[in-house]
Amino acid sequence: MSKVTCDMAMSVDGYTSGLNQRLDAPFGDGVGQSLHRWMFDEPDDNAEELSAILDAGAFIMGRNMFTPGRGDWDLDWTGWWGDEPPYHAPVFVLTHHGREPLTMAGGTVFHFVTGGIGEAMERARDAAGERNVSIAGGAATVNQFLNAGLIDELRLHIAPVLLGRGERLFVGVDRTDLVQVGVRHTDLVTHVRYEVARPAAA
Repeated sequence: MSKVTCDMAMSVDGYTSGLNQRLDAPFGDGVGQSLHRWMFDEPDDNAEELSAILDAGAFIMGRNMFTPGRGDWDLDWTGWWGDEPPYHAPVFVLTHHGREPLTMAGGTVFHFVTGGIGEAMERARDAAGERNVSIAGGAATVNQFLNAGLIDELRLHIAPVLLGRGERLFVGVDRTDLVQVGVRHTDLVTHVRYEVARPAAA
């Protein structure tokens, strides 16, 4: 049965980015690649986790993960990933500003959703069919989906760094019980996998 998964790279103190995210500093001041070195410096050692991140039939992300811009769209901007993004599937971008779908090489099509997380989830499930839906970030988007009870499996990739400030995972999320179902580490990251427990029916 398909499920909704979420992968997030984060610091030990829970931050997924620093302050002042912008074009020349996508993850904010002073962060650089510190949360993602494991992806680039040790791809073979983390091949299973890297494969799992992209193993979905559709993805949902917040606008800030797609672009550094705000307000009306810069239609020349097509994402951070070049001509062929890594998703190779429909991606639903949450936004307050409508935009026509954007088709990229390799099968990635960005759809821009103005109706909130419910509309995005409905469209992503339809697009994914029997495959999983992945909540791709950032933290504010993940927090919304967690609080709505819409994530089945949470995979955290914890880098050995303290950021101290920035955008933090779990802010505003209500009490949520997690069942740890996997943990593995290398020198650059600890991978922890949780199932999100559902409260028993009354």
